[in-house]
Amino acid sequence: MAAANIRSELRFILNGRDVALSDVAPDQTLLDWLRLARLLKGTKEGCAEGDCGACTVLVGRLTPAGGLVYEGVNACIRFLGSLDGCHVVTVEHLAAGDGRLHPVQQAMVDYHGSQCGFCTPGFVMSLYALWMQSPNPTDQEIETALQGNLCRCTGYEPILRAARAISSYGGTEKDPLLAERQAMIARLKALADGARVEIGEGKKRFVVPTDLDDFAAVLEAEPAATVVAGSTDVGLWVTKHMRDITPVVFIAGLQEMKAITVQDGVITLGAGVTYSEAIATLSRHIPALGPLITRIGGQQVRNMGTIGGNVANGSPIGDTPPALIALGASVTLRKGAERRTIPLEDFFIAYGKQDRQPGEFVESLTVPVPPAAEKFAVYKVTKRRDEDITATLGAFRLALAADGTVAAITIAYGGMAATPKRAFAVEKALLGQSWTEATVEAAMAKYAEDYTPLTDMRATAEYRAMVARNLLLRFYVETTTSGEATQVSRYEAA
Repeated sequence: MAAANIRSELRFILNGRDVALSDVAPDQTLLDWLRLARLLKGTKEGCAEGDCGACTVLVGRLTPAGGLVYEGVNACIRFLGSLDGCHVVTVEHLAAGDGRLHPVQQAMVDYHGSQCGFCTPGFVMSLYALWMQSPNPTDQEIETALQGNLCRCTGYEPILRAARAISSYGGTEKDPLLAERQAMIARLKALADGARVEIGEGKKRFVVPTDLDDFAAVLEAEPAATVVAGSTDVGLWVTKHMRDITPVVFIAGLQEMKAITVQDGVITLGAGVTYSEAIATLSRHIPALGPLITRIGGQQVRNMGTIGGNVANGSPIGDTPPALIALGASVTLRKGAERRTIPLEDFFIAYGKQDRQPGEFVESLTVPVPPAAEKFAVYKVTKRRDEDITATLGAFRLALAADGTVAAITIAYGGMAATPKRAFAVEKALLGQSWTEATVEAAMAKYAEDYTPLTDMRATAEYRAMVARNLLLRFYVETTTSGEATQVSRYEAA
């Protein structure tokens, strides 16, 4: 695992100061370090699983184009080792040196957006990130930005009023993070020395590869290592399950894994592309995927979590695999210098088992864009609308022949089996048949051949089976209703 240049020190910027750390545990969270080592206690621990938003901080990172973007993240599940070359901003950094509150803070005070105050720093940081991107946001933008923040005292209306009023307290042109953007870019570029970071010894260590080839070499030499991109799942392995994840390879900073291209009707996503980075391209070319992504966690989770990680994790309730399978997506796997590409549906073998060899990793995904004449829809069913894990998710892609018969259909579900899985028996019952309500209702009986769902805390087996059948019927209704879009996306809370 030799590298031309190895650094045994983690380097990033905290608020306005450079930080260099050589004693960092692989599973040390940013939240614990801020509160215990730096005594920055404005960042709170609420849920320790990325749900409540009380721990929200901003992380600024260089983009592939050389810019700088600040995003709200959950410090409770963000590992310190993933921050090399980043700028971390906490709520303590917002007020001016003379004590004057930041416009976001002043608006929260004046509009009574806080009672006990525990969740308030998280709300402030989420609204700060939104305000920098959109100084006069719409109500929908505000609600989307705050999906990952929970308040137990005030109700949300005072917070929404504060969010609408922020710009009346001052413009973004005077905001330090925007006014000093070029200076911060220069500081972060100076930290990017091209070195691999290795901290710790033996198994209790972590590695931050310098580039994609270095990552391939590291993982080939250390195939048992835990690969961490967004840590939205692995973070919970540590905070909730107390699992030992060492040794760890952090790849969030690999720019080569963040490429997004669209060519000849195919979207290619690097495995390190986050949901936030992917949503604009996916929404433009496959509209039904936009609403799906906004149902995945809160904004902080979408800023951290990657589509490649959602696939590589192999969860039967991951939100993106059923939709990608229905679209005919492929996954490219890499080990060392060798690559192979397989249909995504073949990647999932059994519960907790994927077609991935030791030392092999998901490098990219290719997603064909459906022709305009085809129908494509995704339906996610959960107990609550926002920030909830799927009970059942169905994805449907349909091509009709000129005579109204089914020329091609792909149906895939999450939450119905040990893996994301196609409904082959249902597809077979529909193929070549007239696309009518009677045909669809007859095919619904075939679900019993495709799935034997489980009962768990999210839904009973009977409920899942009923919902799966009814989603097909809903897809039929929506694709035969006059004036309905050819690519639809609907969601229901159970």
